[in-house]
Amino acid sequence: MNKKIAIVGASGHGKVIADIAEQLGYIVNFYDDAYPSKKYIEHWPIHGTCADLLALNITDNTIVDSAVVAIGNNEIRQQKMQLLKKNNFNLITLIHPSAVISQYAKIETGTVAFAGSVINAFAKVGTGCIINTAAVVEHDCIIEDFTHICPNSALAGGVTVGKKSWIGIGSQVKQLVTIGDNCLIGAGSVVVKNIPDNVTVFGSPAVVIKGN
Repeated sequence: MNKKIAIVGASGHGKVIADIAEQLGYIVNFYDDAYPSKKYIEHWPIHGTCADLLALNITDNTIVDSAVVAIGNNEIRQQKMQLLKKNNFNLITLIHPSAVISQYAKIETGTVAFAGSVINAFAKVGTGCIINTAAVVEHDCIIEDFTHICPNSALAGGVTVGKKSWIGIGSQVKQLVTIGDNCLIGAGSVVVKNIPDNVTVFGSPAVVIKGN
């Protein structure tokens, strides 16, 4: 019998995570705080809010075997994951079958690696991260908790990205560069030097355009 997974967050991001989960043999159960005004996402029914899911676990913890948070916003994803963990849900990591993950890479709980992504040898990816479609995390990179590496981004060897940062679609980061916590790297940027905490950068080469 297939295992059941609760997906918190019924958005476009959630659709892709549901697709990954089904390819891995899970039966998908969506929960979203927009319920009951929103009852379906494509063909998948939404079974309730996050609070409904927590109550369900209290009454019968066999309803779902595992849970994952499918919310792109780093701060909200962290909050929901912490809430589920506090209520003893089994938060899992999902890896798309086409992702290339080194046997020497380390990936923490709640992270999702999308189709065509690469996580190379001795890279470390923290809790609740998103390694999006065709993103490349090269050898010895460190991706801290709740960070989002967007589609087609490439991090060269030895890059460090802090907590709750956002590496925009198609960005490139030079080897050994450090990007701080809570940073936003604009789409298509080329990062060639260290970036401090709490800033938005953009361009080629990327420069700070504002504080966060």
